[in-house]
Amino acid sequence: MKIAAIVALIAGGYLGSVNLFFSLMERHFMTELFKPFDLARLTLRNRIVMAPMTRARATNDAADVLTALYYAQRATAGLIVSEGTSISREGQGYLFNPAIYTAQQVAGWKLVTDSVHAVGGHIFAQLWHVGRVSHPSIQENGELPVSPSSKKAEGARAYGYNERGEPDQVEPPAPRQLATEEVERIVNDFAQAASNAVEAGFDGVEIHGANGYLHEQFLNPKVNDRTDKYSADQLDNRLRFTLEVIDAVVARIGAHRVGIRVSPYGQLFDMPLYDEIDETYLALSREIAERKLAYVHVMNQDSFERIDRGVQGFANGGLFSLLRKIKSELTDTALILTGGLTHARAEEFLSDGLIDLAGFGHAFISNPDLVSRLEHGWALAPADRATFYGGNAKGYIDYPPYRP
Repeated sequence: MKIAAIVALIAGGYLGSVNLFFSLMERHFMTELFKPFDLARLTLRNRIVMAPMTRARATNDAADVLTALYYAQRATAGLIVSEGTSISREGQGYLFNPAIYTAQQVAGWKLVTDSVHAVGGHIFAQLWHVGRVSHPSIQENGELPVSPSSKKAEGARAYGYNERGEPDQVEPPAPRQLATEEVERIVNDFAQAASNAVEAGFDGVEIHGANGYLHEQFLNPKVNDRTDKYSADQLDNRLRFTLEVIDAVVARIGAHRVGIRVSPYGQLFDMPLYDEIDETYLALSREIAERKLAYVHVMNQDSFERIDRGVQGFANGGLFSLLRKIKSELTDTALILTGGLTHARAEEFLSDGLIDLAGFGHAFISNPDLVSRLEHGWALAPADRATFYGGNAKGYIDYPPYRP
């Protein structure tokens, strides 16, 4: 029997212990959150998205059986977006994350996608290049990280090797600014990673354009200090790289298989706020709408700093207003929101038409049966934050399902 089939049987038994999603739908009133959704030719069985979350469990930088079981356990989500998967060694900023640029890594992800599909789930790969948020200890031959900017990410931390050769949080140095002709190489790396993802069995890809990584380093005029065609002096120039990546990926795998994640008003990794935030993301949304991508995935970073206040911080600020404007631009493209959502707030936003899909992150770590818990109103299990990153099966695949 194939390993994926064994993983699927294990996960299937696990999921069966709390009832499979379809049997739940037959017995319970179907609210917006639990209705099927047509995502660009892909029928999702509910409108819950498992958001990408770094877990740092891939000791050889490739997905393995534990990775497959972790995702299969959570496959009752309408859509899973994988943890960030590096498109190249250069794009890596954290140790022990499963990447997608070698044959071994593609094979590892194939085990994951086979397992998720075997229990009825759907999964996109999040394509990732961290840019300046890296460290020479991770880079080939100890080279500097690369970025569109020459500016150091003050206060940021990568996960590399310290001076004793031990895995540790390390401070990224000032990056090497990419030459104009090098940018095309990175665009091609994204396109090749998208092809690799389809080969690995993913239903599509999400371009990681959020959280202070490479794409945001082009988009943010207070970080981008270039003087070439990717410079910050004109909006078209700041958008150019992201649109080139989108077009290259679409050319490889089709627009219906492509989404993008963004984080307007986010300030992770030394991303200062700037006056043109709304203008930037509305212009990007218009370009995405023309290309008819599968979705735009907005990350509300406010929840990182106000985790006890849920969405209250952003709901009264600029992001909430911007979301409505973005939604009005996306006629054939779905809008996902992640960050600080509760069941009630997700239902409110879905019913209001503000969003199409609701993303949940940390809740999925300790609640692999989150869909069932939300539907029944069962209590959510607390997560052990000490096991979020790195380690083994503990805090990864050993959270039990709810026992009524």
